[in-house]
Amino acid sequence: MTNPKRPSPGVTVWFTGLPCSGKTTVADRVADQLKLQGYPIERLDGDIVRKSLTKDLGFSKEDRDENLKRVTDLAGQLTDQGRIVLATFVSPYRERREKSRAAIHSFLEVYARCPIQVCIQRDVKGMYKQALAGKLQGFTGVDDPYEEPEHPDLILDTDKETIEESTAKVISLLKNKGYLK
Repeated sequence: MTNPKRPSPGVTVWFTGLPCSGKTTVADRVADQLKLQGYPIERLDGDIVRKSLTKDLGFSKEDRDENLKRVTDLAGQLTDQGRIVLATFVSPYRERREKSRAAIHSFLEVYARCPIQVCIQRDVKGMYKQALAGKLQGFTGVDDPYEEPEHPDLILDTDKETIEESTAKVISLLKNKGYLK
């Protein structure tokens, strides 16, 4: 429920990066802080969306594109309603991210940059281990590419920054762009 004392223009903050780079952790922390201040927040996360909205899709390039196309449509609608959408998706292909940027009228790309060795160490689900052993095919960063953003609105170096520092950078970006009062 929105707080009428804190109207805000809608925006989608699209977090991208390798699996286990810190996208979800930072976005969740940003969401918690903004909710406390009364901002209308929506969280769209890859793991959750794939259990519902896109459960019929696999991980081929075509399916990944369709997954993000559906998410883009939803994020755009929520943004148009004045919501702050925090979207956390690996979204490995630059062209698809640019299509999302073009489709959503207020869009900020946040790149959670992190060396793959650190992502592997953070992997509590063991997906990198499976991919490196050849038991999981098409895993981004191992045998499927991740195309780094060329001009993200913000870069988080999540291997060097604390969660609090990364969170503060995202909130500062939102303030500087006029999305927060």
